[in-house]
Amino acid sequence: MLTHVTVTVAPEETGSRQLLAPVGLPTPHQVPVRFAVEGADFELTAEATTGQMAALVSLEPDVPITFCYTFAEGGPGYPDLLFRPRLNRYTKAADALVRDARLLADGARDGHAAIEAIVNDVAEKFVYGHPDVRFNDGLDEIPYLTCGITEGSCVDINTYLIACLRAAGFEAGYVTGYFFPEEKNGCCDDMHCWVVTRHNGVVLEWDIAHHLKMGKGPICCGLNPKPGIRVAMAHSMGLDFPQLGISGAKLIAEPNWVNGDGTLAPAALTIRMRKTQPDATEAAA
Repeated sequence: MLTHVTVTVAPEETGSRQLLAPVGLPTPHQVPVRFAVEGADFELTAEATTGQMAALVSLEPDVPITFCYTFAEGGPGYPDLLFRPRLNRYTKAADALVRDARLLADGARDGHAAIEAIVNDVAEKFVYGHPDVRFNDGLDEIPYLTCGITEGSCVDINTYLIACLRAAGFEAGYVTGYFFPEEKNGCCDDMHCWVVTRHNGVVLEWDIAHHLKMGKGPICCGLNPKPGIRVAMAHSMGLDFPQLGISGAKLIAEPNWVNGDGTLAPAALTIRMRKTQPDATEAAA
């Protein structure tokens, strides 16, 4: 099967501005086979720290813009650069967090058990939500959450999880994309993210947020504890696009407006997904 995703920018938002958008990421489950932009031309621009390419689109006023992605089943795996640590304010762990993560890992019977212990420890620190103020806002490192329950989105939870896993010496990567819940029939509202670990050559995927939303525990590896379809768009946090004057952007998962001050701002989007057979006429378009 082919998975087709369209991301349309609200027409009332378009104007003489630029959008930056991911172009799709290969995983063990899918590989991007087509990317197109309807309503505008685009050029590719490079992210300096990971080598990822993104599409830079210059818009004309009031012209509808749609980003079109097609993914085929099966893939080569996650890029190796996804697992390479890069220290920045979204990944650097506070000393107390490092000590706690290493104690958890040292108490486990082996590496995979240590990873699972860290994942479940992080899950116990959070309740799913979208707070106005994130636990690491305004900080230069990821703080140690010592007591109580912290409200956090998938972005917040996985930011903390990545810091813990890497502090304990494990390879871990942060993946951004879209998740289409089974009950929404090919619709979703915004981006989603998940974490990938690699230990002794074994790659495992973790989605704490979906477990928390469904009230499921303990957290186990694997995608889609909540039934649905996901596609990967990009990876890592703290991204630099020198051509655009952007330094240390938190992430890129969906089209964002490029501001004149070197920051990114979310666009109002309509996100849709459909499936077709590989030999369908529309898949060859």
